[in-house]
Amino acid sequence: MTAPQYIGRFAPSPTGPLHFGSLVSAVASYLDAKANQGQWLIRIEDIDPPREQPGATDLILKALDVYGLSWDGPVVYQSQRSELYKAALASLQAEGFSFFCTCSRRQLTGQPVYPGHCHDKTLEPDDDHSIKVKTASYKVIFDDLIQGIQQCQFGVDDGDFVVFRKDGLFAYQLAVTVDDQDQGITHIVRGSDLLTSTHKQCLLQQYLNYQTPYYAHHPVIKKTDGSKLSKQTFAKPLPLDMPAPQLLQALVALGQKPPLALADGSVSEILEWGIQHWQLKKVPNEMGIPEDSLQKRQYKD
Repeated sequence: MTAPQYIGRFAPSPTGPLHFGSLVSAVASYLDAKANQGQWLIRIEDIDPPREQPGATDLILKALDVYGLSWDGPVVYQSQRSELYKAALASLQAEGFSFFCTCSRRQLTGQPVYPGHCHDKTLEPDDDHSIKVKTASYKVIFDDLIQGIQQCQFGVDDGDFVVFRKDGLFAYQLAVTVDDQDQGITHIVRGSDLLTSTHKQCLLQQYLNYQTPYYAHHPVIKKTDGSKLSKQTFAKPLPLDMPAPQLLQALVALGQKPPLALADGSVSEILEWGIQHWQLKKVPNEMGIPEDSLQKRQYKD
């Protein structure tokens, strides 16, 4: 029996242009897919309009193009997939895995795990409500290809979580889980800040009888104050006029140590070297890497 084809993905949210931290994620997932003769898909996670920035999707796709990160197949947009999410939500409800929740954030302040106030609540017609998943006392364990064995004891480490929001929007955890199944994603390479989300997505996969992909969580890039480099912390957009130095720095951040001679290489030469020499086992299993420490890691002689 032949092994299933590797299908990976990069799934940015259009809340702003790509920055160096998102480039590291894009490069990691791209190289792992291409080194394994796989497909690399792009999914735009545009299901949260209040947080989205006009024109951000075009900026993201342009940056990927400038940086030589060519994707396979058409770009998928979550905003066009609500029927899939509705079907998954209906399945969770039919199986008794979800419940209506009218709790406010103020009510849950200081509660690390949802205390179950609404598990048996009867919903009144005018009640503002979200839909949450019951996690009971399930334990999720998976072997992350970078971080090693990960486990979460629901009810202790984490608790019930939202799959449909009070504002009428599908929640991230549900949409991502449905999309990964529908697109046949076999490998997910992304930042370590999403490790706790993986526990929730693995649980949803069990509830919905989905396949569980392989996961690999690389270190995120941090600012000097220890916060994650992100759009929320005002990370600078990727420069579009000099992509090669940024690509090399991304390889360094991922522990790949490109040769000094590649400093004069083109984008295509850098990516080709990356594909030919990619080793997931060399990616650091740190949870984060300070941006100002990358210069010290440097290239190999």
